[in-house]
Amino acid sequence: MQMFDAAAVRAALPWPGLIAALEEMFARGADVPQRQSLTIANPKGDDGTLLLMPAWIGGDSIGVKAVTFFPGNTALGLATINAAYLLFDGADGRLKGVYEGDELTVRRTAAASAVAAKRLARADARHLLVVGTGQLSANMAAAHASVRAFTRIEIYGRSPDKAAQVVAALAEEGLTAQVCEDLAASAAAADVISCCTSATQPVVRGAWLKPGAHLDLVGAFKGDMREADDEAVRRASLFVDLRPGAILAGDLAQPLAAGIIAESDIRADLKELVTGAHPGRTGEDEITLFKSVGYALEDLAAARLIAGQAG
Repeated sequence: MQMFDAAAVRAALPWPGLIAALEEMFARGADVPQRQSLTIANPKGDDGTLLLMPAWIGGDSIGVKAVTFFPGNTALGLATINAAYLLFDGADGRLKGVYEGDELTVRRTAAASAVAAKRLARADARHLLVVGTGQLSANMAAAHASVRAFTRIEIYGRSPDKAAQVVAALAEEGLTAQVCEDLAASAAAADVISCCTSATQPVVRGAWLKPGAHLDLVGAFKGDMREADDEAVRRASLFVDLRPGAILAGDLAQPLAAGIIAESDIRADLKELVTGAHPGRTGEDEITLFKSVGYALEDLAAARLIAGQAG
């Protein structure tokens, strides 16, 4: 049994290799039961959430991730998401590896958005706007930049200082970015907008989106969370990582409940995009929207990639 801390996980999951591993896994498939989401009462602050996400390939590997989400941690200067991943041998059940789950999660989440963007963002996309300054922000920028040749990358956050910290982190990776000072103006100009916030009210407005834009919604995973308004959802061609989970997230659940969209408006999921069952973007002026909430298959793909390199 091997243990991998955050630095080891990061080093073992470079964007090209991880994106390829996700594409291979989506094409291959795995057994993925519905994840469990449990509310954890917290007398000291906002309630937390415990997520349990298993997946396996019979005879090959079994994995499970346990994730906690405590939104009140932001005010305490602590990470809102903490996670651990266990990988077992699928033939005999032996524990093969224990992975620092936060790093694995942010890497595979960003890589999944890049897998979608390869098929949904315009090939000539040059302006990326990342909305959010948390753990995912720099990863989203780097992953998207690995599949499109951006000449302008902007980071927006409610705190300009935190946005500047993300810009500095990207500079260490060799990516030039800048702080976004006017969200509406930048969103109206951006070719790709990637949102990774804990917002409960829309941050991005559909009226801002230009023809041909691609909107990537990652942060809001519960029904009472929201990153884009009804107009954004109404204007866009809708794509998801997995239908059953995505329609429970507020960005889709709320307009579904209001009758603004129907489940049949979801064009494809990642498997259908990766296998070519759906062609992805079909027009230069088409506005595309990808909603992800996380899928245990992605974690398993990342863990198997690390184990294969370590073994």
